[in-house]
Amino acid sequence: MPALARERHCMNCHALDHKVVGPAFEDVAKRYAGQGAMLPKLAAKVVRGGGGAWGPVPMPANPQVTPDEARQLVAWVLSLR
Repeated sequence: MPALARERHCMNCHALDHKVVGPAFEDVAKRYAGQGAMLPKLAAKVVRGGGGAWGPVPMPANPQVTPDEARQLVAWVLSLR
């Protein structure tokens, strides 16, 4: 999955273990641990963007990411704990 994250430019704003512009993927996994119902909401946020969850910098929309790719990416991130 890291290849898809790089391909879809996720790594421009995120890293596995430290904050860049957005939160570290490991921090996202910790925050949402045990909350499987969050997967579709987080996948939608990857595609449509949104803000407020991690501070003042909003998540930009990523229309180049398909809904299926977004689900795959979020499932991978949530598995990092």
